[in-house]
Amino acid sequence: MQGQNQQQAYDRGITIFSPDGRLYQVEYAREAVKRGTASIGVRTDDGVVLAVDKRIRSPLMERSSVEKIHKADDHIGIASAGHVADARQLIDYARRQAQINQLRYGEPIGIETLTKEITDHIQQYTQVGGARPFGVALIIAGIADGEPRLYETDPSGTPYEWKALSVGADRADTRDYLEAHYSADLDLDGGIELALGALASVNEDELSPEEVGLATVDAETEQFRELDDEEVETYLVDLDVLATDDDTADDAADDIDVDTADDDTEE
Repeated sequence: MQGQNQQQAYDRGITIFSPDGRLYQVEYAREAVKRGTASIGVRTDDGVVLAVDKRIRSPLMERSSVEKIHKADDHIGIASAGHVADARQLIDYARRQAQINQLRYGEPIGIETLTKEITDHIQQYTQVGGARPFGVALIIAGIADGEPRLYETDPSGTPYEWKALSVGADRADTRDYLEAHYSADLDLDGGIELALGALASVNEDELSPEEVGLATVDAETEQFRELDDEEVETYLVDLDVLATDDDTADDAADDIDVDTADDDTEE
């Protein structure tokens, strides 16, 4: 009984290490990320690609209210997986930091600089009593000095740079797909096809344009751009992973039967 009480103390206290050096609340925050739908980033020589699974849990929900890809600055896009409210707070923080840098130094903020600003902010919430970690992971993609960059933020406040990565549900499977198919000489279209292929690999090789978010940051123009449904559908047709109307209807019917009480707080 005494051992269980000690375990609960380490479990509840964000500022207390367990005897084996673990912060349980940070680990639980990572579990919250895994419950969010997948987000994928791919870096190519021509730019960076962000692709997200934004499945609608009910036909009554407005599509525009499901946001998983965000513009942080003209040259930076961010995709998220995990708790929606936590993601919104960090996106707002990232936008403020980008604006401050522009006003203070008269130049766009660097991707690595912004990532470390965000992860420093995240890390503070692993050392303050009475708070909890952010239950979200971000993929930060952008262009710095003409060079594409791709980063991940972790609930512990650790930044990682990647050539291609996935966060959220089915991370292991999508990462295996990315590792098997990634090539260093990909162009931007190839990066889009790789990202969509990874999403399709964990969705029975079928995707609907309405359930996919896709954005790029082009290395030449250094501009963030989100693709519309027609452009996404063209890529899905080329990859032969476009869901038929019957499949989409069946998926919608299945979603209605699922208990979505927890899903409303995650993306």
